[in-house]
Amino acid sequence: MASLFFVFRIGLAWVLGGLMMILVLTQVLFFSHSSGMEILPMIFGFAAVVAAFSHIRRVRLIAATVNRDTLANRQRRQIELPLDSNDAFILLEAAIKELPGVEQVESAPDSLQLRAKVQRINPYQTIFSKNVRLFQWMESGHNQILLTISPGAEVSSLTLICEPNRAAWTDTFLVDNGTNLENAEAIGRAISRRIAANRQAEKANVRLTITEKELALARLNLLHAQVEPHFLYNTLASAQLLTRADPVRADEMLGNLISYLRHSLPKTEESPSSIGAELERTRAYLDIMRIRMGSRLQVSIEVPEYLKPVLFPSMMLQTLVENAIKHGIEPKIGGGMIWILARAHENNVALTVADNGRGLNVENTGTGIGLKNIRERLRLAYGGDASFGIVANFPEGVAATITVPTSFIAGDSHA
Repeated sequence: MASLFFVFRIGLAWVLGGLMMILVLTQVLFFSHSSGMEILPMIFGFAAVVAAFSHIRRVRLIAATVNRDTLANRQRRQIELPLDSNDAFILLEAAIKELPGVEQVESAPDSLQLRAKVQRINPYQTIFSKNVRLFQWMESGHNQILLTISPGAEVSSLTLICEPNRAAWTDTFLVDNGTNLENAEAIGRAISRRIAANRQAEKANVRLTITEKELALARLNLLHAQVEPHFLYNTLASAQLLTRADPVRADEMLGNLISYLRHSLPKTEESPSSIGAELERTRAYLDIMRIRMGSRLQVSIEVPEYLKPVLFPSMMLQTLVENAIKHGIEPKIGGGMIWILARAHENNVALTVADNGRGLNVENTGTGIGLKNIRERLRLAYGGDASFGIVANFPEGVAATITVPTSFIAGDSHA
């Protein structure tokens, strides 16, 4: 019914137009009735019906549905975009510029509007359009496109208008052969394709981020695993020797080892440790080393109670203490002293291990495997929010400091 009404309307408009032309020519310009002009309305009506059928056929090919909306020369769409207004504007501008036949694009980012002119094509070359200037004029020209974006909180609303670049009254006589319907459909497909591409890129980034986190966690676990056996093997070897020479001290060392393991083994890399927990682990380690070194090792610990709940990477404090003993205190005649200090400043906490041992030298440059391990773990866990530094202590020895952001274990807070 919509098709029949459309053909009837176009044909009637041209017949009435032909009759009006005859009336004007005979009554106003005094043309004779016998001049054969009576056939003009029939010619116009026939041409209009042919054009209308071509238009209907093309609309059916494009939309597969023929109704009042698809047959219209002027197409309007309301589209919701899951983008903010700025991203939506960029996406639409790119989509318009890729539309076939675009000759002029005017963009106004501040007002969120886009205008474009598109060359109108005639997909059906008839005898009238080829040879009659009137029909060449009617089927030539441009279509125009107007896009207006209405910004929202999380989505933007797009109003799309595709129409002929001529007055609206001409739609009574002229058809656009579905070219504006084709433009509207093409823009809709371009928007869908680009949004789908954006979503795929976002999903790919999420997958990449998850993969990077998994790799970082695996590297952290590997680095953590490289530290634990080093101390355990040395302690068990020392306890084995002491069982023969000094069973009492061997028993004391094994007791300290049990205390150390109690603070170590339940933790995983995903479970946050704290300064307090790391300090208890390091105390157990130092007690073991005191048994091995006797009076050659002295220890001073100054860590405020309110800083003990602060989150801190596991095993790093002990690594600094091990490094101080191995490279500073043990090689020094008469031994020396180790200080463990913690202090807060702004939104960070700095934990320092200092000694008065041999200091930085050719054998101890501060770039060993243990310290590289610390730097890498800090980078993986905190990015650029944490730091590690090692300097010469005054008057002798080395001071190493780890600085991390202040964050507390759930349920704990500042004193």
